[in-house]
Amino acid sequence: MRWTLRPKPDQKDIERLSDELKVDGLIAQLLLQRGITHYEEAKIFFRPQLTDLHDPFLMKDMDIAVDRIEKAVANKENILIYGDYDVDGTTAVALLFTYLREYYENVATYIPDRYTEGYGVSFEGMDFADDNGFSLIIALDCGIKAIEQVEYAEKKGIDFIICDHHRPGEQLPVAVAILDPKRKDCDYPYKELCGCGIGFKLIQALALKGGQTIDDLVPYLDLVATAIGADIVPMTGENRVLAHYGLQVINNDPRTGFRAIIDQIKKKTLTITDVVFIIAPRINAAGRMEHGQYAVDLLTETDLDRAVEFAKKIELFNLDRRGLDQEITEEALIQIRDNKEEECFTSVVYAEHWHKGVIGIVASRLTETYYRPTLVFTKSGDKLAASARSVKGFDVYEALEGCTDHIVQFGGHKYAAGLTLLEEQYKTFKKQFEKVVSETIDPILLTPEISVDAQIELNDITPKLMRIIRQFAPFGPGNMTPIFMAKGVQDTGYGRGVGEDEKHLKLSLTQKGSRPIGAIGFNLGNKLDVVKTKHRFDAVFSLDENEWNGRVSLQLKLRDIK
Repeated sequence: MRWTLRPKPDQKDIERLSDELKVDGLIAQLLLQRGITHYEEAKIFFRPQLTDLHDPFLMKDMDIAVDRIEKAVANKENILIYGDYDVDGTTAVALLFTYLREYYENVATYIPDRYTEGYGVSFEGMDFADDNGFSLIIALDCGIKAIEQVEYAEKKGIDFIICDHHRPGEQLPVAVAILDPKRKDCDYPYKELCGCGIGFKLIQALALKGGQTIDDLVPYLDLVATAIGADIVPMTGENRVLAHYGLQVINNDPRTGFRAIIDQIKKKTLTITDVVFIIAPRINAAGRMEHGQYAVDLLTETDLDRAVEFAKKIELFNLDRRGLDQEITEEALIQIRDNKEEECFTSVVYAEHWHKGVIGIVASRLTETYYRPTLVFTKSGDKLAASARSVKGFDVYEALEGCTDHIVQFGGHKYAAGLTLLEEQYKTFKKQFEKVVSETIDPILLTPEISVDAQIELNDITPKLMRIIRQFAPFGPGNMTPIFMAKGVQDTGYGRGVGEDEKHLKLSLTQKGSRPIGAIGFNLGNKLDVVKTKHRFDAVFSLDENEWNGRVSLQLKLRDIK
């Protein structure tokens, strides 16, 4: 692990903001590091308001999209809501479908089959729309590169509205409207919305035209918050506002499908982390193991008994997914070691029997283990399909652009992408990908980094500090959980390994006579020897709360020690 201490803002700025907000210097420092420099910015940060959301009509083509939907409703056209099979896609489809169904009946949903159709807009989907009399397709979380598919649909008399957040190529599809803030010709102020977020801006625009207010749309924000967390988009700007209110809906008045999942897991209050690691994997499991339509059915169901049945099915999918994930990860790790790929700048593995639904998760696991740009391939029809994951600071999408001669199709983000290629291209692609990455990556990026916000003393850690930091939530990229470093700490003699195979570390720490404070280090059990000697060491951690027998106490959540 590399420990990187973030630059401390100018002391005069810390003192000015501290005085302006009536908070101590540490809080002022954390805010300045997040780009919050004045009272008004702090007010928006700590008290997000729905009125902070931008006018949806600032997005290019939004007026055209709204007019086309209103025309479809007026003419009683059949509208097909089309979305990808992951969390962002299925929540977006559920959101737009439930909104339109409030006042219009001729609307249906379509999620492509991961295995027979693949990612994004498919020709099979267009044939389905044609065979069933749909004249308008609204594509969510996909479509920005579906040039041939949109052209195919147009020849069949089907119009397209695309709501996407992925980077466009040089050419855009010839659709009626394309809502994507990443378009070069789009001046929308916030560029980091997820696919479900774009869907929300569309219903916000429809609501404005229909005389509704933003308050009428709050019930849809449980879906948006889930997509924001699952898609790992920045927790800044509009995303932070939408996630803040979406979490309130999830915890206070969730839709029936969410209620069925929450009742299963029996957790009282969910954070964005819980949404990412508890709710999102279950929604994702439907598309990974069976079909994404199961997730849409769950998220649009209003009868609790039926929702519970859907949730039970999805729970079984999730259990199957976890078993396969573990099995394939172990096989992939053996393949990397046998082929000496741990010495490369990349990890690229392939087995034709690997389940396509879990290769993205496996790619993430391998990246955690060897910390390098990773691709996991499997057989998909007559081609090979892969999921790509990257390391912090390296753009895997750009690296794939340097390998286009050996790729049939690809798309995605800086840190995650998907691609297909012909089997005979695999070996040349693998060599080219290794070459591109080795020539462009800074070797320092191959060591995991912990970015530390501030060095503090253990005596600085108080319930008041914890209360204020809790208000920094929801956390995510651009607003990560504050990470601190304390030097010269010492275990009181309490230190021990806990959990299965004692792989976690449980400590009680002091520093220069400070009061003891509990600490837990997940997957740090191998560091027990560092603390057992009673020698002093340095620790990097976030602040956490430990609940035991009804009592809540502060504890450190250790990230690393040395």
